[in-house]
Parts: sequence; structure tokens; C-alpha cells
Amino acid sequence: MVDDTEENKEEKEMSFLDHLESLRWHLIRSTIAVGSLAIIAFVNKSFVFDTIVLGPKNPDFLTYRIMCSISERICITEIPFTLMNINMSGQFTNHIFVSIIAGIIVAFPYVSWEMWRFIRPALYADETKHARGVVFFSSFLFATGVLFGYYVIAPLAINFLGSYQVSEMVKNQINLGSYMTTVASISLACGVVFELPIVTYFLTKIGLVTPSFMRQYRKHALVITLILSAIITPPDVISQVLVALPLVLLYEISIFISAAVLKSEAKAESA
Repeated sequence: MVDDTEENKEEKEMSFLDHLESLRWHLIRSTIAVGSLAIIAFVNKSFVFDTIVLGPKNPDFLTYRIMCSISERICITEIPFTLMNINMSGQFTNHIFVSIIAGIIVAFPYVSWEMWRFIRPALYADETKHARGVVFFSSFLFATGVLFGYYVIAPLAINFLGSYQVSEMVKNQINLGSYMTTVASISLACGVVFELPIVTYFLTKIGLVTPSFMRQYRKHALVITLILSAIITPPDVISQVLVALPLVLLYEISIFISAAVLKSEAKAESA
């Protein structure tokens, strides 16, 4: 019977084409998982659209109820716009688009696990030990970012942009595709952005990032954070600030993670 050490050694000695073949199968299994969950979302159209996607358009949405409980000044009791479809295939196209986004979001933990299975053989035993929880933490951060985008950024963006008027003579009738893109892009973008600590961990492991480097360029990172917040959010200051604050916090956490990685490596070398 071949032990784990010999098996890992054999996997590390795979040729370049063998690695490509392995990566291909990991990608195929990930695609199948995303596609299967997208089909499930497509079939459950009523729940996905009426409950989830169109939820922020409902004045009874959780975020609006919390805002009303805090103060009547920020209470939202009406979403003053109507959704409309102006393309023949618009509703069907958006149905497919939302289903694929739902499949990606729900399948993210499995996709992360597949990518981890591909990367793990290239790591040493101590590196594998320290990175053992990477799938859990990456999935947790991604889910936190998606929920933050969906419950915080998307409702405020929808309310602001949907109620904004240059004149009382102009009524807002929002295209269905525009609404779907806003909700999906904000939620997915926030999920990806919240992966910053994981990215920092691996960049530190390969020597591209250090805590001193991140502290030195903290001001530059703040500017980039504001620019990134402006890109993934609608053009209102409140949404941009709400996105920028957790990004700044994640940056500071990433500095701590980078320092912890270097400290762990120093201990291993001294031992």
C-alpha cells in the first residue's frame, strides 16, 4: 500500500501535460456543479425571482424594515418605480443569466474545494497543514461578501437610483435587465472583493507581499479601495462608503494575516 507521502511525491513529479489534464478535470467537475445548481435555480423560478432577486424591490424587505426600526427619517415604505421588459427575449435571457449567477454563488464552496485539491499536491506538508482551512474561510468570506452586497449595497442602490428624478415630469420605468444586472453584479462583486485576506495569504506565501509593504502603501490602498468602491457600486456616496469601510477593514486584517504567515515561516526555519 502506498502511503500519503509517496503518493504526494508522485503527484508532485507529474509532467506539465499531466497537470493540465488534472486541471481540466477539476474545471469540468466545477462546471458540472455550477451547471447543475443553475438548472435547479432555473426550475425554481418563482422562489429565485419573487423571493430573492425581486426582494429588494419589496418595501417589506428585511433591510428596509431594519432601517424603519432605527429611525423614521430613513424609513423606506415605497419603491417608486416599475419594472418593465422591452425585449422579446428579455425575460428568458434574464432568467438564464440569474440562474447562472445563482449556480456560481451556491457552488462556490465546491469550486474552491476542487481548486484546493489541484493546488494541494504542490505544497509541502507544513504548508498543507497551515492552509487546511482555506476552503472554509474562502467560502465564508465569499458568502459574507455576497450577503453584504445583497442586504446592504443592493437595496440602497435600488432605492436611490430607482427614486432619483431630474424632473417630476419624468417617471422611472426600469428595464428588467438593468435591475437584474445591478443586483447580481453588486452581490457577486462584493463576494469576490471579500476574498482579499485569502489572496493576501497566498501572495505572502510566495513572497510577493509582506506586512511592511502593505503598511507602506496603506494610503495608496485606500485610494484604490475608494476607486474600486465607485466601480462596483452605483454613483452615490453612501453606497461607496458602505463598500469602502469593510474593504479597509479587510485590508487591515490582511496585514495581520501576512505578518502571521511570515512569523510562522520564521519559526519553521528556526526549528
